[in-house]
Amino acid sequence: AGLIGDGQPSTARVCDAHHPTHVAFRTAGGAGEVWSNGGIPMGRGLGFSGAARVAGALLAIAQRDGVVAANSHDARMSAFRTAAELEGHPDNVAASALGGFTVAAAGRAIRVPVAVHGEVVVWVPENTTSTKESRTKLLPTVSLTDAVWNISRSSLLVAALATGDVAALHDATQDRLHQDVRLAMVPETKRAMRAALDAGAWAAWLSGSGPTMACLCDSSQVDNVAKALPRSGQVHRLRIDANGPVVS
Repeated sequence: AGLIGDGQPSTARVCDAHHPTHVAFRTAGGAGEVWSNGGIPMGRGLGFSGAARVAGALLAIAQRDGVVAANSHDARMSAFRTAAELEGHPDNVAASALGGFTVAAAGRAIRVPVAVHGEVVVWVPENTTSTKESRTKLLPTVSLTDAVWNISRSSLLVAALATGDVAALHDATQDRLHQDVRLAMVPETKRAMRAALDAGAWAAWLSGSGPTMACLCDSSQVDNVAKALPRSGQVHRLRIDANGPVVS
């Protein structure tokens, strides 16, 4: 993202008043019109709005304090707080603001060093989903048993990634609170998850609220996993960015 007239690429689009980049830019004190040239598709569960909001907030900081200041940890945390408030939850914006594997809660975001060196493969179908709409399908309350079950898996996931225990990743990414409900609305995504696991992926999960499926696998298995996924969606091999956003 950038300011209009500030060397935007030919593929850039002007952000209207409702675009998450524009809203975050203005919320963080920015002035003027902005453009966006992000490659993250909307409505696919890939964190578009979170990344867009972090970009807008950092752009406002750069406009006010300069590029050097906008690349500081303090600036990233400021952008995180602005974006999290607008987003309504901190998950996606934490990763967008800090890079790598992050844990966010209680207004804090922490990047956790990982010892797993795999690659992420995503399967992106043509249809889109609305996070807000899909949440209406979820139960307003959950059982104590399921809550404890999910908390234990979340803790196991952090431990597995931090110690390099890839054998634990499949169990660590199981869920009882939202995935089954959302996968029922996108059965092809459920088939893609099964195909990825059968082809050798360490773990597979519904990305965000869907409909995208993401999986983590050893680099030697990427081609096998990609070939096994349904032809009805696009397959992308993603690099894990451990450094976070760069303002230039």
